[in-house]
Amino acid sequence: MAKCKTDCIERPLSLVFEKLGCVIGRHPCVFVLLSLYVAAALGAGFIFLQEREANDIEDQFTPINGPAKLERAIVVENFPQSEEFSQLRLVSEGSYASLIITDLQGENILNEAAFIDIIALDRQVKSISTGNTFEKLCAKTKGKCMSNEILDIINYNATEILYLNITYPMNNGMFLGTTIGGVELDSSKLTSAKAVRLFYFLDEKKTKENPYWLDGFLKLLSNYTEQKTSIKVHVSYFTSVSRQNEFETNSDSVIPLFSITYFLAITISIMSCLRLDCVRTKVWVATFGVVSAGMAVLASFGLLLFCGMPFAMTVATAPFLILGKFIYFIS
Repeated sequence: MAKCKTDCIERPLSLVFEKLGCVIGRHPCVFVLLSLYVAAALGAGFIFLQEREANDIEDQFTPINGPAKLERAIVVENFPQSEEFSQLRLVSEGSYASLIITDLQGENILNEAAFIDIIALDRQVKSISTGNTFEKLCAKTKGKCMSNEILDIINYNATEILYLNITYPMNNGMFLGTTIGGVELDSSKLTSAKAVRLFYFLDEKKTKENPYWLDGFLKLLSNYTEQKTSIKVHVSYFTSVSRQNEFETNSDSVIPLFSITYFLAITISIMSCLRLDCVRTKVWVATFGVVSAGMAVLASFGLLLFCGMPFAMTVATAPFLILGKFIYFIS
């Protein structure tokens, strides 16, 4: 056992690094400049950062081959969306915009004044144009855009709401359960409701055009809800991209704070190596170690961006992990 050696890998590596250290010690300026040049050259890959950001919530926070995705693939295979759009056959949220309209006083929404505003708002939504109109992008059935049942029932005439006898949840073959909420019934007759919900479905195949229209929808409703005059209803809105937009907005709001946290982490890393004893202090070692770690992150991330690798915001924590390892080894 005394002759058994277990350093067959460690010893050759130690010799290699020993020779490398000697070479670097003889030519320090060459290696410092070479390191700076390589880090700068590879760091240029960050010019592709914006186009290669990967912030899709489903891609980032769900497993690639998760059971839910496999089951969804089975549903898509056996129950594909036909040429005639059907909300019931959607296997995902789809591409849509939605409005929930309530009375400002919390009273019955089924009144003429409220529906005048609802019809006017519906007209504004359908007139949004971002290079493509709603008529060109909408999900169609029987050659027409999917409509909202409650507006079809009154034939887009607000006064009709006062004279109709609407049964709930089915009215002449139309299901109103997803359109009207907070209902009060007299037998099956609808007497009052607190909310009306409108949907605007888009053709999922038009993946490039739909986000622009949905952004236009969000801008319109943002301006609409800020109006204080001549509006008798309260409007809440949501789209299939709202969650994603909020996620990206939160990410952008956090980025400025990263500079502060990085500064504090670097300062702590250096100060933790400070000693009153001039022999034992490692301030310069810590300083150059932090610089080295920063150059490593810059070069490695830049190289991956050059190679087309998507950049996820979750990897922005990598420098903290590297600094933590650095502090552990030098302390």
